[in-house]
Amino acid sequence: MTFNFNAPYSSARLPLFARNVVSTSHPLAAQAGLRMMLKGGNAVDAAIAAAATLTITEPVSNGLGSDAFCILWDGQQLHGLNASGNAPQSWTPDYFKRKYGADVAAPPKRGFDSVTVPGAVSSWVALSERFGKLPFADLMEPAIDIAERGYLLPVVVQQKWAAATPELQSMPGFAEGFLPWGRAPDVGELFQFKAAARGLRAIAESKGQAFYGGEIAQAIERFSAQHGGTLTAKDFADYRPEWVTPIAQNYRGYTLHEIPPNGQGIAALIALGILEHFDVAGLPVDGVDSQHLQIEAMKLAFADVYRYVADPSAMEVTPAQMLDPAYLASRAQLIQMNKAQDFGAGNPVKGGTIYLTAADENGMMVSFIQSNYMGFGSGCVEPEFGVSLQNRGHGFNVQSGGMNPANLVAPGKRPFHTIIPAFLTQDGQPVMSYGVMGANMQPQGHMQTLVRMLDYGQNPQAACDAPRWRYNAGYSINVEADMNAQTVQGLAQRGHHMDVINDSYQDFGAGQFIWRMGDPKVQGYVAASDSRRDGQAVGF
Repeated sequence: MTFNFNAPYSSARLPLFARNVVSTSHPLAAQAGLRMMLKGGNAVDAAIAAAATLTITEPVSNGLGSDAFCILWDGQQLHGLNASGNAPQSWTPDYFKRKYGADVAAPPKRGFDSVTVPGAVSSWVALSERFGKLPFADLMEPAIDIAERGYLLPVVVQQKWAAATPELQSMPGFAEGFLPWGRAPDVGELFQFKAAARGLRAIAESKGQAFYGGEIAQAIERFSAQHGGTLTAKDFADYRPEWVTPIAQNYRGYTLHEIPPNGQGIAALIALGILEHFDVAGLPVDGVDSQHLQIEAMKLAFADVYRYVADPSAMEVTPAQMLDPAYLASRAQLIQMNKAQDFGAGNPVKGGTIYLTAADENGMMVSFIQSNYMGFGSGCVEPEFGVSLQNRGHGFNVQSGGMNPANLVAPGKRPFHTIIPAFLTQDGQPVMSYGVMGANMQPQGHMQTLVRMLDYGQNPQAACDAPRWRYNAGYSINVEADMNAQTVQGLAQRGHHMDVINDSYQDFGAGQFIWRMGDPKVQGYVAASDSRRDGQAVGF
């Protein structure tokens, strides 16, 4: 691929060229990863150190109680890791109906009845054991130091922190953990999280055992029971992350890989499989025709994802059926260039998040994402060890009917998940590790940025900086304020309900990209970090 390295959009951020690279959504986390590489570690060591640090520097988006997914190239082949948590053994539809009423549609958005077993810490341990070079405890050192000494709050994180406070300030442990002086910290103010430092030390010393069945799990069980939850230390002890084979879709001579369900990564694959039937490159990159095609392909993808994707053991159809070339060709035929449509699911049967990526000169590349889901997750923060717990349980259904019966809550089951890392290969060789944050924005961002790179030759930083749209439901489309005004008007004329948004971070995610330029020891990588966030790409 020959990129155009001109900067066509308003961001002044330039791509980074280096042999060893870490790109994250916070500079201190990027530096933590780079420290591990300078210490002799590899890309996996860097990714784990960065992930641990991000639980401290971006607690709005993730914490020690997060879930995680990873796709990595080990130098020879691709691996996938699903570290999303499963439901406590007490969770059944009747449990929620008795507690919240017979008509309750889903577990609550906040509180302990939204918390599934967190998997992020297990992902750090599993990745370190299988692929890391440095001692696991070394990887926790930067995060422990920052949690203990504190850091100065950046602008974007502070904005989200303050916005979440009114809803969450009364949640168990939230004020003690995140409202020093009885309020959210101000921009540039020192925030220390000494409880999380204790938690990280216990995780480091026990290589995660304290978290899964040990003292941290026991503390969470006590805290849960105290506040009406049923999460137990045994739920933690029984948990295991799962190594999985990524699913894939070919596009323009490359192959995009995603984690298979229970995540929504398949949405990006479906959309690209539909776009493969159109000459996207023949259309102006920021013009109405190109954007309309991408929006309609994404709408078709989401129609199927929201209908069928769940824990794989419960799904009515397989990913292979959803990605069947003939089926995607039939879905492509539904698109009309002159008008927007509200698509339903087809029948494929025949008869709050952080993302980071790291790559090293030996060819290892890591695409990693972890999240507490909605801002600060459940809002519950175990006070002794500073574990801010996710609210992924809210993604389950409680009623047996509904749009996606396969996503019905059950003991030990994983809910529908939004966080997705991505990886691009060509002819079986690694090309790019990348990801975009923000709930259902993630597959949309995967598709939009990849189309810009593969169809239009935009370099990763330009593709990252370009104005984005976000499909919500029906005909509703949010667009960034700097999108071409004629394109916005043209989309509206075709029936899209356009809403121009000035707050890009809240609605359009952010992302990090590392593209392999050739032999990592010679040509190295080109890396990008999204200007929508406080992120940074660093390397040497």
